Amino acid sequence: MKHAALSLFLLATSFQLHAAELTVQVNDQAGNPLSNAVVYLETDTKPSRNPLVEANIDQKNKQFWPFVSVVQVGTSVNFPNKDSVRHHVYSFSPAKVFELKLYSGVPAKPVIFDKPGTVILGCNIHDNMLAYIHIVDTPYFGKSDVNGIVKLTDLPSGQHTLKAWYYATVKENFITEQKVSIKNNETLSLKLETHN
Repeated sequence: MKHAALSLFLLATSFQLHAAELTVQVNDQAGNPLSNAVVYLETDTKPSRNPLVEANIDQKNKQFWPFVSVVQVGTSVNFPNKDSVRHHVYSFSPAKVFELKLYSGVPAKPVIFDKPGTVILGCNIHDNMLAYIHIVDTPYFGKSDVNGIVKLTDLPSGQHTLKAWYYATVKENFITEQKVSIKNNETLSLKLETHN
């Protein structure tokens, strides 16, 4: 009986250490909410990696969907072509250089994003096709919705570094960062300088 009670206590204590939430409101310099901003929390402890995680970036109506993606280091990304025309997806970004030559349907192998950074996607056939993948080295990340809000959950309590990236900041690939103290449920605002 004592062992069961101790186990429950340890479980509850451990859950409390990782049960904090952070809600972030992301706005531009004029105070307007920004959607598609990537927000993530970096902790002192080395994050666990899950190389089995997969994500999809579709091609529909000669566009990438979603326009902005955020994935953890080690994630495999599939690029299904749902158009009736073939696409040639590529990236010359230092975080991941790759090329998927003209294809229809789903390529045989996904692309593994194995280091942090920003990847800009293009199509050699359709110049107007553009998308971004931001790769982070933490399991605590999210992307702002149409109201500029991101909610990060299951966070460890303590002092951490909050970072944010947006595809259209005045300084290209600029990552804003600040120290934050996470205790329970926290709320804060971020202001990012964007192109008008």
